[in-house]
Amino acid sequence: MNILGTSLRVCVTDLEAAIAVYERLTGAEALRFQRGGVSVAAVGCFFLMSGPERELSILRKITATIAVSDIDESLADLRAVGAEIIAGPVPTPIGRNLVARHPDGMVLEYVDRKPD
Repeated sequence: MNILGTSLRVCVTDLEAAIAVYERLTGAEALRFQRGGVSVAAVGCFFLMSGPERELSILRKITATIAVSDIDESLADLRAVGAEIIAGPVPTPIGRNLVARHPDGMVLEYVDRKPD
């Protein structure tokens, strides 16, 4: 598996205030998008998320997002080490993703930028 980077997930109540803080800290401009009913801002290596608690409670279970070069290769590697595939792979607006629970219990999202 070729890991390209990691993004940390931060659930916030005031997305606009959080964006200002993280833009200042990282020097990066926020890229905004929606994930279901959740508003997300990608700022540097952070995913700031705000929305209904019922949706955030699910997203909080995922420790981080791992960018990979190929989701199919990652799927094979995850299965080889005994990870449980919770969701996916599924297409997203920018590529594909999956969610896996590692044998130690950590839940991570894996994403690539290859169209399905």
